[in-house]
Amino acid sequence: MFTDKQFQERLTELRLQKDVSAREMSRDIGQSENYICNIENHHNLPSMSTFFYICDYLKVTPQEFFDLESHDPTRLTEIIEKLKRLNPEQLALVSKLVDQMK
Repeated sequence: MFTDKQFQERLTELRLQKDVSAREMSRDIGQSENYICNIENHHNLPSMSTFFYICDYLKVTPQEFFDLESHDPTRLTEIIEKLKRLNPEQLALVSKLVDQMK
């Protein structure tokens, strides 16, 4: 189960990866200047429609937002798109490299 605290921490993590302040993000999504700060400080949770807008702003899907094992979903998506263009031999090399990193 995903707790309110995990939601707030995840929002902070993804916002910082985007290198944007809480105030700037609040304004960019059309909310009051303290909106994101209030979420991150455990005062509020967004409505469902605002949550989808937050995901769009952060360039993550709702599934990626809730995937706590993926620490940088935006970068992961970019890497996956690049991997799709590799031929089978190149993919095998990348797979071996990743296996060695475990």
